[in-house]
Amino acid sequence: MIDSMVSFNPPKTLHTKISLSPSLITSTTRITFRPNKFRIATIRASSLRKETEQQPSFGDTLLNSTRKHQVLDAVTTFLSNCLSETNLHLTVPSLKSKTRGKVRDIYDTEDYLVLVTTDRQSAFDRVLASIPFKGQVLNETSLWWFERTKHIVSNAVVLSPDKNVTIAKKCSVFPVEFVARGFVTGSTDTSLWTVYNKGNRNYCGNVLPDGMVKNQKLSKNILTPTTKAADHDVPVTPDEIIEKGLMSRADYVEASEKALGLFEYGQQVALEHGLILVDTKYEFGKANDGSILLIDEVHTPDSSRYWIANSYLERIQNGLEPENVDKEFLRLWFKSHCNPYEDEILPDAPEDLVCELAWRYIFLYESITKSKFEMQLTEEPIHDRISRNVASALASLK
Repeated sequence: MIDSMVSFNPPKTLHTKISLSPSLITSTTRITFRPNKFRIATIRASSLRKETEQQPSFGDTLLNSTRKHQVLDAVTTFLSNCLSETNLHLTVPSLKSKTRGKVRDIYDTEDYLVLVTTDRQSAFDRVLASIPFKGQVLNETSLWWFERTKHIVSNAVVLSPDKNVTIAKKCSVFPVEFVARGFVTGSTDTSLWTVYNKGNRNYCGNVLPDGMVKNQKLSKNILTPTTKAADHDVPVTPDEIIEKGLMSRADYVEASEKALGLFEYGQQVALEHGLILVDTKYEFGKANDGSILLIDEVHTPDSSRYWIANSYLERIQNGLEPENVDKEFLRLWFKSHCNPYEDEILPDAPEDLVCELAWRYIFLYESITKSKFEMQLTEEPIHDRISRNVASALASLK
């Protein structure tokens, strides 16, 4: 247990002094945007000192607290009862088809989509493990953000009949993921730091200056869109998106503005709650009336990277990795024990890492929403509960 625990926030030395005022980033893309409507949440020492006064042991709460021990006790008993697979098309008569994503199982009705968020944990474009309560955390976190971002963009949510389920409007999904970034960081092949460290200074139409180091804050937020090819994400420029017919110019401009607005708003809210929203991804669709809708998930620990705000500057200035509240430590464990992109069979994630990740997801939910995460520890199988709730909800929508 201890051997794994010491790697959750590795004290990796960066050896290079980090400039907290990086050079401006320019863009070569021919698409321009109107000024954003929301102020960018900046990382200043003064704001972090204020946050420290409000929550002097925020990082300590993540690493060692009574609440953590309560959650880990529940998580440990739930390890064998994860929601790893659903088959609602066999238990709910009105559901005729199933599409299995890396994390979500999607069911089609005549008028709606039923999105079931499972406990499957994905990274490197594949499933790594099942994490207790993860599906519930992601679903409830997204619903919280969907409700609070309606002033920026409408969303596809109709209702949530179960803690793991969202029923959504059907729409035409754009085959582009809008990845918003505020820092040079990451460990996957498409992460900004990975690409930058290999010498690439023009990423998805964003020109980056020389001399940047890992975990440095960008001078302004950027978008690095990706599209799907087989089972992996492929970075694309805005002009390539339009030239390939993936989106019209007008739709791309509107969706990009909304993505940047969502990210800046998310950064602002996160910082007010003691966290830094480092990067995230958004997906959009087009409704029958032509309006653009936010779909999938919003600012979850699956789609986003979060750091503890009040320790960021000190750790960076001392050459240490930021304290993270996401799945990065699990990514790093797999990268150090196998080749997660090429190995056909992956090792099993250690139980202590699985439990720690479950706690971090719950910690993030409680930190952002300022509400207690309710773990349902009933004897009723999760699949039976979901089937019953979905059937009742669909009947009420007729």
